[in-house]
Order: sequence, then structure tokens, then C-alpha cells
Amino acid sequence: MSEITSVKFYSDTMNLKDLETLESRLQQMLRQEINSAADLENWLDEERKLREEIGEAMYGHQIDFYRDTANTVKRDIFTHDQTAVQPMLMKYGVEFDKKLLNSPYHEQLDDKKYGLMLKVRRTKVELFREENISLTVREQELVTQYNEIMGGLSIEWNGESKPYSFVQGQLDSPDRTVRERAWRALADARSRVKPQMDAMMDELVKLRHQMAVNAGFENFRDYMFTMKNREYSIQDCYDFHDSVEKHVVPAWDRLAGVIQAKLGVDMYRPWDTSSCSMQGAPFQTFTELMDGVDRMLGMTDTYFQERFRHMRDNGLLDLEVRPGKAPGGFCEGLPTSQNAFIFCNFSPSFFALIALIHEMGHAVNAYLQFEAGNGMEEHNLRAEAAELYSHAMELLLLDKLHIFYTDEQQFKIAQREELRRAFNMLIGPLSGDLFQHWLYTNPDHTPEERDAKFLEIHKRFPYHPVNIEGLEAEVSTLWTAVIHYFGYPFYNIEYSMSMLGALQLLEIYRDNPAKATALYKQGAGSDPNQSIAGIYRDTGVEFDFSEPCVEKTSKFVSSVIDELK
Repeated sequence: MSEITSVKFYSDTMNLKDLETLESRLQQMLRQEINSAADLENWLDEERKLREEIGEAMYGHQIDFYRDTANTVKRDIFTHDQTAVQPMLMKYGVEFDKKLLNSPYHEQLDDKKYGLMLKVRRTKVELFREENISLTVREQELVTQYNEIMGGLSIEWNGESKPYSFVQGQLDSPDRTVRERAWRALADARSRVKPQMDAMMDELVKLRHQMAVNAGFENFRDYMFTMKNREYSIQDCYDFHDSVEKHVVPAWDRLAGVIQAKLGVDMYRPWDTSSCSMQGAPFQTFTELMDGVDRMLGMTDTYFQERFRHMRDNGLLDLEVRPGKAPGGFCEGLPTSQNAFIFCNFSPSFFALIALIHEMGHAVNAYLQFEAGNGMEEHNLRAEAAELYSHAMELLLLDKLHIFYTDEQQFKIAQREELRRAFNMLIGPLSGDLFQHWLYTNPDHTPEERDAKFLEIHKRFPYHPVNIEGLEAEVSTLWTAVIHYFGYPFYNIEYSMSMLGALQLLEIYRDNPAKATALYKQGAGSDPNQSIAGIYRDTGVEFDFSEPCVEKTSKFVSSVIDELK
């Protein structure tokens, strides 16, 4: 059983079922008089605290549901938040934005402190359309449905019914027959729910396209670039795709050849692409996992270890595989409690170890922001910055993997696998970004066309060195198991951009571990109101995804991997 089953991990001081009282508090904020710049700052502070109070309750309800998607009580609470509370917040949110921007005193606000927030809120006002509220509610209903389906998806394994995530862990088995059986079982499980996934994605694409059209855009892709206030262009993304295909994919192919040779197989098949060159899972129980990660964090920085122990002691970790638990992993900031919660659903495997370290990077970032007094305001949560600290945490702990892999050769293999993951983060998420560009600029596509496009892009990038003869249909459905395509549209390329920054920090770490760790903490706690480039500079790296940077990074990763042969 989980260590945290009975622990209440979030603040739930507001009764969100009482919509009348909730609306009264929102109206009170809206009616408040503002007669000076000081009044406006006080109003902004009160508004932030109210949004955080409501937000934390909603975050907690969502986590409750993700932890047990079969629980109808938790589902009903979460559904109420999405269908009743969220529309009210959207309606009043835009009124708050207008109140701020219509105040003559907003021009007197310190641009360094409030400039980004004002920019984001202007965009929200410009893009808000009343008719999109109902579309957003339906969008969230479909995402909930996705999590229920994936959370309840089971596979017959060795005579027992196991969750989808458990069988995913078997892909790391050193026994090739086990890996192939797991890969085919996962494909079969996806095929059982494929009609539902197609119907959901068809509707999501239609809904999102309509949102964009309602807001005056030609397509959802263009709408999202504006909504996210991205500090780079659509063409910059296409150029990044091309640079990775030119410089990273060939190195990826060479690495695949090395792995194929070490595995001693005639063909490099899909079930050979996981972390299967190691002799089994690095832990058997989740207590072992937490004990080992605790030691790794402590060897890197005492602050990292202190935060992890605080989370473990206060019910802020849920790591075990359970039936009915939603897929994937995430870290959620809890702004009122000033805590972070880590959710993971991965069976014992190398990936489960790395996933926990990755999410701990997000948690440390959150705690440092809370301690700096920055909170977790929506306009600050730019994925290009957030993912820098999750990827960098993985790389700062690269040389501590011996805690789990005590054999010297296995330790080297584990480090190589983590660097292979870094390469994959330059390729896989980027291909997912390209897939979404196509999805939303071709909104009238059919399910068959969608599968074909995914297969085409996958063969160009992550599966470029993989022999998929006879498995094309199975590979073409892999997108159905990716939560980002359903719940977090256009949250993909940020992983690749931030990995470039994290690898720059690894270069610093290899020369001076203390300096790199200090830079990590400095950047993770720095002012989030500045540009992404400014946050990266505070971390000692550059926000750069140009072709020269991609080429240089590819050569660096290849050279480090070569050292570990």
C-alpha cells in the first residue's frame, strides 16, 4: 500500500460545491474600488491569494481523481470543478483582467515586476470569447474520459490482470522474448480502445479548431502560439525540427547501431529501443526507490534531500502502480500550502527511477520559487523554463546512479542510458510537436490520415533506425498512449528546447559540480517575470536552439557516451 493513502496533502479551505458563496467572493473582488497604484497592487495581491486558494482545492481534487479514476465520488468532485467552477472562473477571470487593464493606475506598475503579467492578461482579454467557455468544458470532459480509459486499461500478464503501466515496465527486461511479448501486448491493449481514442481526438481537434476560429484565427496552432505568448515563432520551430533531423538523428542512428551490437541482435526492433541493456529493474519496492533517490539527492545538495524528505514525510509522493490510477507522471505546485506533489505511475524500471528524479527537479523549482516569494502564478509557468530544471536534475544526478547500479559496468550502462534519454528528448518531443502542427493545420483529417502522418513522422525521428517491418499498424497507434496530445496540446517542443539548456549545465557540472549545482539553484529561484532567455542566463546557460547549438550539443552528448563504452 502507499505510504500516503490516508494523508491530506492539500489545502481545501473553500467549499467549491457552494457556487453561490464562491461567486459572491468573486463579485466582491470585482466591485472593490481602486483609487491609487498602491490600491491596485493590494488588489492584485488579494486576487492572487483568492485564485491560489481556489486553485489549490482544484489541483487537489484533480490529483485525488488521477490517483483513483474508478472512484465515482472523486470523479464527481473533479467533474464538478471542471463543469461548474472552471466556467465561472473563466468568466470572472476575464472581468478581473479588464478591471486591471482599464485602471489608469496599471501604467504606474513596475514593469520589471508586472510587465509579463500585464502582457499575458492583455492576450487573455484579446482572445477571450464567451462561446469558448462551453467548448473548454467539453474539452476537459474528454480529457477526463481519456484518463479513465487509460487508468482502467488492463492486460493479461502471466495469468494475472495488470495495469497498462505495469506491462510498460516489462519493456526493460533483458530477456528479448519478454520485451517482445510486452510490446505486442501493449499494442493489443491500445487496439482495444483505438475506436474510442479516435472519436475523442476527432472531437478534440474539432473543438479546438472552433475555439481558434471564434477568436479570429485560421487554426488552433496559430491560436496556441499567441495564447502561450511564445518568445519564438512558428518558423523557429520548423527550423529546430530541421536542425535536429540534420544533426541529432544521424547520431541517434549511430547510437542505435552500438546498442544493437551490444544486444547481439540481427534487427533493431521496437522492443529493443528501451533501457533493456541493463540486468533488470534497479529496485523492486517503491521504498527502495525512495531510499535510493534520497541518497542521490543528498550527495548532490543537502537542500534537494531536505525537500524530498519533507515531501515523503508529508504525503506528497504517490509512486506505486495501481489499477485505476491515471497514466504518466507529473509534479503539481500547491500555492496556498507552498508545497509540491509528485504523481508517478510506472512499474519498477530504469524509467521509473529517472521519472522520479525528473519530477523532483520540478518540485525543487517550485520550492525555490515559493521561498523567493514568487508563488506559482499562471503567467510564470512557462514550460521552457520549468523543464530546464527537471532535465537538469536528471543530469546533475547522472554520476550518482551507482547507488542503484553497484556493478561498475552496469553503472556505465545506466549513465549511457540516461544520456540516450537526453538524445531522445531532443528527438521524440520534437516529433510530437511536428505531429501537432499537422493535426491542427489539417483539422478535417481522418483517423486513417492521422495514423499515417504519425507513422511517417515517427519513422523520420525516434524510429528512424528501427526496423518496423510488419508492425506499421501497431506503431501508427502509439500516439494514443501520449497524454500530451489529449490534455496538453502544444506542450512538447519545450522538452527539447530545455534539454539543450540542461546539457549545457552538464558541461559545467563535469568541470565544476559545485558551481553547476549553485547555478541550478540560482536559476530555479530567480525572478520568473523576466524573459526565458533571462532565466536561462541566471542558470549559467543560454536559451538557444539554433542549428549551431544543436550541432554542438549533439557532438557533446556523443562524446560523453563514447567515454562510457
